[in-house]
Parts: sequence; structure tokens; C-alpha cells
Amino acid sequence: MKQRLYKYVFMAFALLLFINAEAQNNIIDEVVWVVGDEAIYKSEVEAARHDAQLRGVKWDGDPYSLIPEELAIRKLYLNQAKLDSIFVSADEVNQQLEMRLQELSAQNGGIEKMLEYYGLTMAQLREKYYETIETELIVSRVQAKIIEKVKVTPAEVRRYISNIPEDEIPYVPTQVEVQILTQEPEIPQEEIEAVKERLREFTERIQSGETQFSTLALLYSQDAASARRGGECGFMGRGEFVPEFSAVAFNLTDPNKVSKIVETEYGFHIIQLKERLGDMVNVRHILLKPEVPQESIDAAIARLDSVANDIRKGEFTFEDAVLYLSADKDTRNNKGLMMYHPEGQNTSISKFEMQQLPQDVAKAVNTMHVSEISDPFVMQLQNGKTVCAIVKLKNRINGHKATMVDDYQILQQMVLINKQEKAIAEWVKKQQKTTYVKISEGWNKGGYKYPGWGER
Repeated sequence: MKQRLYKYVFMAFALLLFINAEAQNNIIDEVVWVVGDEAIYKSEVEAARHDAQLRGVKWDGDPYSLIPEELAIRKLYLNQAKLDSIFVSADEVNQQLEMRLQELSAQNGGIEKMLEYYGLTMAQLREKYYETIETELIVSRVQAKIIEKVKVTPAEVRRYISNIPEDEIPYVPTQVEVQILTQEPEIPQEEIEAVKERLREFTERIQSGETQFSTLALLYSQDAASARRGGECGFMGRGEFVPEFSAVAFNLTDPNKVSKIVETEYGFHIIQLKERLGDMVNVRHILLKPEVPQESIDAAIARLDSVANDIRKGEFTFEDAVLYLSADKDTRNNKGLMMYHPEGQNTSISKFEMQQLPQDVAKAVNTMHVSEISDPFVMQLQNGKTVCAIVKLKNRINGHKATMVDDYQILQQMVLINKQEKAIAEWVKKQQKTTYVKISEGWNKGGYKYPGWGER
């Protein structure tokens, strides 16, 4: 359902991702729609269709009807933004722009191949994308304003669930609630010093001009995502880095200098400034992680095995063990209960579908009974750190048809999305009645999502 909402909210501009303008030079341009005092050109439609083909988009109808319709709806949103004084800042656009460029770089096998594919310089590519992303952000804000007052009451949820056919009631997969206790294997000081010494050696090679920072990052950095780009992180805001990294990155002023060694939860870094843009910086970094010796892992496993046995004997509870022994700061004060935060929501949820759990945790709890304590196991955290853990299966809810009692939040979200879609549709239909629309002959084939275009 969440994916459905995101697809709906962004559909008005998903067609408008940039296509290299030079690829369209062979098209004889013509005006195909007029919306208010804005024209939609054949080249725009062809560019969006071409882009959709590249991304494997399948049209539920004739693209030469649906694409100009989406472009027309976009123009309605932009006109409303002017009336409501809705705008976005350059910093917001640049932040999203950098993320988009990073995605394109990854898809095309690196920055150089990306620029070669589009036949543009980086400055030209940024300029081409800037307006598209600015439009995306404005459109999403107009849509958010349209649906901001849409609410759902319990009575509406009950009415909805009672009126829909049995086979349309959503099926809720098996969910589990899991408590976790982790221990970090000890890293010998000599291993840490060896990593720092290697980073100091890199710094000397860079400062002396012997080797480029980007070359060393590509060869040795253990941040795989940025290493492919020569260590480049892309433009980021202060709050997008972990605090220790941010404090150093935003104090760099000389692109020819290399920072001191910075320790974060990911490991040890050296950083070099590439560019600064307003409140954002683009830096390169090299990450090295101290190796965890097997004997340290074995020792942590042995400690956790002892703890698990004491819990099973009733010497103390799992919750007490978490409070005093767990290294997991996110769950230590929550009795070890694992939580996740759905994208776009301010809530924390403890019920996981099995595929939502970290792979090692899912493997451990798959055959466990409620209240059972697992044997110790090794797992990798999202930051790449190796930890040892035991888990307790707090609850298991087998797959079932959603009910008001057990799954109210799921059903409420389902009804809310339905109401939001109706609010958007009603807004579009209202704009259709008050906006001048003219469709050129040969382009008025019908088959639109919102019939009634050009009937004003």
C-alpha cells in the first residue's frame, strides 16, 4: 500500500525525468495541447515516452493520450503553486539533484560513462536537471496541500471493511516482534593503529603529489558506493553525515588539503573537500575498517552463550540483560525491542514481516517459538560493523486477513490512501472545468484517466 501511495503521489512528474535534448533534434516540433496559456509540445511527449521505454514503464492505454494528459496535470499543479505562493529553495533542489545524479552515475557505471552517455558536461547535466527536480518538488507540495486535511475516522474504516468484497480484504503476512541483545567483539589496539598508520601513509602520498586522492579511494576505500566515484560523496547537507564526519567535512576550506583522521561508527576516514555550494559540500573520503579477529568473535559468542543460558535458567530476564549488557544503543532502553520507521511516517513499528528483518535475525527467529531465546550468532549492521547477538521472539502473528481488531493501522492507511486519491481526482476535475484546454487534431484520441479535457 505504501508503494501504491508513493507511485500515485509522484505519477504526475515521473514521466518528466530528463532525456538528453540532443536526442530529440530529429523531431519536428509542434504544439499538441494548450493548457491555459501554456503549450505542450510534441518533443516533450516524445522525450517522456522515450524515457519511459528506457525505464521499462508499461502504459495502461495509449501513451500519446496519457503522457500529454500527465503533462497537462503538471501545468495545473504549477499554476496552483503560483496562486498559493508555493516554492522550494535552491538548497532543496540541489540536494535532490545530487541524489539524482548519484543514481544516474550508478546506473551508467560511473560519472565519466554517465557524462559520455548524455554527451554533456557535469555543469550542463546539472543545469538540465535542475528545473525538472524543482518542478517535482513543487508538484509534490501542491499535492500535499490538496490532501492535508484528508482524515479518516474509525467509523469510515469499519464501513469500508464491511462493504468491500471478501477477496479484496488485504492479507497480512506473518509478522514477528523481536528483542535483540548485541555485543561488539573487541578490536585489538594494534589493529586500530595499523589502520591509522595506513591512512597517514595515504595522506602523505596525496600531499606530496605522488598519488591522487581519487585513485587511492578507488583502490582501497571500504565504502564501496563512494569508492566507485573516487571517494566522492556528492553534495550533502550538514545533517546527512554522522556528526563526527560532518564536523570535519564542513570545516574544510582548501581542496588541496587532506583532513585529520576521523573516527565514526563506520570506521576511520580521511576527507578532502571537492566543492562547496551554499550550505552543502561535496567531499571525497577514504574509509578503512579495523579487522575483527576471529578470537574476538569467539569470545563474544561465548559471553552471549553464557548470558542466554542464565536467562533460560531464570537467573535474570532478557530485558534486564539488554539494559546492562547490550551494545545496541537503539534498543537498549526499549527492552531490546527492534523497531523500524516506515518512510514518510512519523511512527515506529515493532511488527516486522520476515523479509523486513535483517537477514541474520530472520534466519535465527524463523523456527523459534514465542519467548524462546536463540543461540548466539554473528551479524553485520547497516554501518558494516560486525556484532554478535542473541534474540528473543516476543510475538508471532501468523498470516491472516486484516481485521479491525488486529490490523486497524493497516486498514486505516488503506482507507486514507483511497480518500487522498479521490481528493486529488476531484481537484483535477475541478481544474478541468475552469481551465482553457485545446487539443490539436490527431491528438484528441480520448482514453484519458480524467475524461473531459477541452470541454470548457
